[in-house]
Amino acid sequence: MTLSQARLDELWDFSDPAGSGARLRRAAEGEDDAAVRAELQTQVARALGLQERFAEADAALDAVAIADDAVAARAALERGRVRNSAGDPDAAIPYFTAALDAASRPDLVFLRVDALHMLAIADAEQADAWTDAAHAALDAVDDPRTLRWRVALHNNTGWRRLDAGRVGDAVTSFELARDAAARWGTPQQVQWADEALAEARFLL
Repeated sequence: MTLSQARLDELWDFSDPAGSGARLRRAAEGEDDAAVRAELQTQVARALGLQERFAEADAALDAVAIADDAVAARAALERGRVRNSAGDPDAAIPYFTAALDAASRPDLVFLRVDALHMLAIADAEQADAWTDAAHAALDAVDDPRTLRWRVALHNNTGWRRLDAGRVGDAVTSFELARDAAARWGTPQQVQWADEALAEARFLL
């Protein structure tokens, strides 16, 4: 069995990684399915990483039993996120690449896009290529929750363009992010997209 994104969304509050970590730990402890329990344990590690408790996050990942491809992808993603958050994107890239390889099954496209999105962050020189690959992976998807990735992908592209002084291109990316947020995103994502778009348009 694979952990559903809907269940994970219920457990996560990224504004409160400590509280999320406690919920995820309880969920893992109460989970009978070994593979799902392992996936939940990777998210406990993610919560620790978001608190900058990097050594503890790695230790939590050391304890994860790699039961299947989904667990392997999540574990590699979180190893990479720990290193990226700790300021070492070069060390993160091999883990994100491993996550991409592990998430090759059609039913793991959500994790595959997550890996591509993280590669676009860590591997700045190839960010556009990784982002294009993520959008291509989404072209065959009709699940709204998975398609929500387009919001983050367009948003991140917009900020890269803005940082590079390409204001017009940034506006275009933020417009795409706003459209994606309206179709598949959360109200918070719509608000953030509006704010980013307004900031970029102000600079035109």
